[in-house]
Amino acid sequence: MCRHVAYVGPPVPLDALIALPPYGLEKQSYAPRRQQHGVVNADGFGIGWYRADAPYPVRYRRAVPIWADENLRQLAVATTSHAILGAVRSATPGQALGEGGCAPFAAGRWLFSHNGALPGWPECADALGAGLAPSTLARQGTLIDSTLLWALLLTRLEAGEDAAEATADVTARARALTDGRVNLLLHDGVRIVATTAGDTLCYLQGAHPGPDGTPTPGLIVASEPFDDSDGWVDVPDNSLLVATADDVSVRVLSPVKAPTLEEVPS
Repeated sequence: MCRHVAYVGPPVPLDALIALPPYGLEKQSYAPRRQQHGVVNADGFGIGWYRADAPYPVRYRRAVPIWADENLRQLAVATTSHAILGAVRSATPGQALGEGGCAPFAAGRWLFSHNGALPGWPECADALGAGLAPSTLARQGTLIDSTLLWALLLTRLEAGEDAAEATADVTARARALTDGRVNLLLHDGVRIVATTAGDTLCYLQGAHPGPDGTPTPGLIVASEPFDDSDGWVDVPDNSLLVATADDVSVRVLSPVKAPTLEEVPS
């Protein structure tokens, strides 16, 4: 399992999501409060952020615990962004370690994270990945359940599908075919798309820590709250969240019937 977070709003330092809050991403790496599967997220981390003068994000990923990286502490204080996605990883047993398995995964303007696991890996990939272009999968470098889900979603995004509908469909199909935990998080620098399918998610709108710790407008979507303040809203399981800096909508994911073997593309 993992913990992940996304932000969009006025520019804030990366540290506003990592170490500044009492239960920020760094604290969630070794003492998560709502994590139901695994207790420590020490198998790497990643932070992706957008610059005002470029459409494509920058990433910093390491295969060490987030609390052990002194370089990140300096980077997080000195770097500000209006749009951020971060994650800490607890690798599923049997899946590859290393930076290539650490979210956020990226392509073009997109950043992506998966919080969860697909049981029966790698055999479950046969049905879920049927019909997927090998080149799309090869671009991921490291093959784990999260990069398979990313390849499936990326295929739809690059075909021009709406990001929210594509994310919802990949989540629902993955859950139907594998009965896995499939909380997905997608960011394009303006809009955050997230799903709940087996794990927790919440959001906080309009009261976020600025560079000096004072509240600023904006939106945080996270696996669990960063503090005990009022305003955090729990997203029900089996939901799709779509949000910008000043608007949030949540709806129920439409169910997808798992295909039979005869219906799975060869």
